[in-house]
Amino acid sequence: MELFSRYLDRSNSISSVMTQEIIKEEHLRDDLKYYFMSPCEKYRARRHVPWKMGVQILKIIMVTSQLIIFGLNNQLVVSYKEENTMALKNLFLKDYKGVDEDGKLLPLIMCKKYYKRGSVEPSEEAYNIDAQLETVCMSHDPKTANLWRTENSSFFDLDFYRLVDIKITFQLSGINLQTVRSRELPDCYAFFVTITFDNQCHSGKMKIFLDIEAQSSACRDWKISGTAQKNTHYLLVFDGFVILMCLTSAVLCTRSIILAVRLLQRFSRFFHENFNRKVCEDDQREFLNGWYLLVIVSDLLAIIGSILKMEIQAKNLTNYDVCSIFLGTSTLLVWVGVIRYLGYFQKYNVLILTMKAAFPKVLRFCCCAGMIYLGYTFCGWIVLGPYHEKFEGLSLVAECLFSLLNGDDMFTTFAQLKDKNTLVWLFSRAYLYSFISLFIYMVLSLFIALITDAYETIKSYQKNGFPQTDLQKFLHEPTELPNVEESNQMDVNMRHSALCCCQRVPANDDIILTCIS
Repeated sequence: MELFSRYLDRSNSISSVMTQEIIKEEHLRDDLKYYFMSPCEKYRARRHVPWKMGVQILKIIMVTSQLIIFGLNNQLVVSYKEENTMALKNLFLKDYKGVDEDGKLLPLIMCKKYYKRGSVEPSEEAYNIDAQLETVCMSHDPKTANLWRTENSSFFDLDFYRLVDIKITFQLSGINLQTVRSRELPDCYAFFVTITFDNQCHSGKMKIFLDIEAQSSACRDWKISGTAQKNTHYLLVFDGFVILMCLTSAVLCTRSIILAVRLLQRFSRFFHENFNRKVCEDDQREFLNGWYLLVIVSDLLAIIGSILKMEIQAKNLTNYDVCSIFLGTSTLLVWVGVIRYLGYFQKYNVLILTMKAAFPKVLRFCCCAGMIYLGYTFCGWIVLGPYHEKFEGLSLVAECLFSLLNGDDMFTTFAQLKDKNTLVWLFSRAYLYSFISLFIYMVLSLFIALITDAYETIKSYQKNGFPQTDLQKFLHEPTELPNVEESNQMDVNMRHSALCCCQRVPANDDIILTCIS
């Protein structure tokens, strides 16, 4: 009788251990299934409100509105600078009277640079040049305009065979009043103008360049009636809400990444204890959600851009370009992140799966094709650069070849080449025909074939089923829970939990789409 009691105790303890292990495994399986669910599936399974999705939708609206407001103001600033540049090119020092912010007359500075010593006799093919350069400058004060030419008459005695360049610099001031129409305080501008007469080639043709550097700042003494200042306060409050929303989004995504890492550690430990092997890299990448990293990067860029925008509106900063880069890049990443939610539907995630499958092959293919492209770039620059304006620089050559690759501007590229040098003209024809034939008919076709092959593979998987990894097999295998009350026999007691998003029945897509929208 005692022996029988010990047997029953031992059986009950073994059954209890087995029950705990199976329950632990089932809890892990439920947590994994819940992690890979869509937001609406999580809500139906555990009534968990999809806060991240709501925050992302609200953030898209706010960031896009912020970008549009800043973009309209930035267009006014850029157009003001460009129109002033065109006006100065048309006027070109006519009736110049420079006055700074304090009312003081600003001088006009003229500098000429020339060889220190030299003599040239082209008829005798002889020259004697000292390559050391000297620079002489003079200042023109508008108050003494009458005496200016007589006192500096020697400055205008130019030996063109020694002259390298002449630079004229002066400063103008202006106020951009058109921002008042957008209910924003105007900025004061200082334009530093440089006119260069370039004679470095000594070819008889002197090139003239006009460069303008504009610097904006807050006006010292201003008074404006209306709602411009009040509207600026509203924009600062709105930018503050954008920063708060981006911080919330970044915190939620960081929390999800931490939970995913912990879940991966639990699954790896379970796999090692039960199967004595590691989780494969494909299953590990399923836990490392790249969309969360994309959202966090976009949030950081939006926060930095919003801070810069607030400083610009408060007239503490004037660099619109840096702010526009941060805001534009963040908005781009935010809208790209919307694809994540479309990926939950089988009818909409073909693009994502195709890009994911084709990316490694396309990257290796681009590396090989890029070597050929660089070879054509350097060759075109060194041979055709002196004879064709589209090949004068490496960047211009790369842009021209990219246009030819896409079938753009072909005839113009052929026609603009100067045919004075027969050898170069023949080489240009062989160069252009070979590049167009190679890249359009072979490289571009192979590039499209790689993407098409990946698309056909994804369509086949969607029709016949995707290959099952260890993670997916674990999520879908049935589990038997022991029932101690019925003679220690194993009885099926499966709990029907929600299926994984990637295995959802396509018929439910319309319901889920309604929930998300």
